[in-house]
Amino acid sequence: MLNSSTQDLHLTCTQFLAQNPQKRLQILKDLGIARYADFLTQMSLTEANVACVMHFFRDTSRVKFPNLRGADLSNLILDGVNFIRCDLSGANLMGSSLLEADLLFANFTGANLRNADLRGATLNETIWSGAVVEDCNFGKGMGLTEQQRRNLKLLGARFN
Repeated sequence: MLNSSTQDLHLTCTQFLAQNPQKRLQILKDLGIARYADFLTQMSLTEANVACVMHFFRDTSRVKFPNLRGADLSNLILDGVNFIRCDLSGANLMGSSLLEADLLFANFTGANLRNADLRGATLNETIWSGAVVEDCNFGKGMGLTEQQRRNLKLLGARFN
């Protein structure tokens, strides 16, 4: 059972995700975290996404490195997004576009990146354990080690 403050936060985050993108942007501006609008305004209303938004709303001063564990970011346009040190463990990024995204130190453990587009993304120090990368387009794979590149190719990733 959730305590009342957690229930209130859950309701607030559910209501946030029920808003249109313009209203969400205004809320993010009011909270001082509009720099995360590129994905928070696009997320669908799912229980997994409510849990992710709760991390942002719980303490807006501590969201420098996003916690998007288990988030559903499938089929979103996230070009140029800053996911430095982002925890995307178990996240669904299937079909998403992350062109030229900053993904330094991002954790993709168990994430689904099937048919995603990461061309031009910076991928230094990323973690790919158990990630699904079939038909994921890495372009040149900037920042990946040769071993990571080989492992990802074996899993069906595409490189230029």
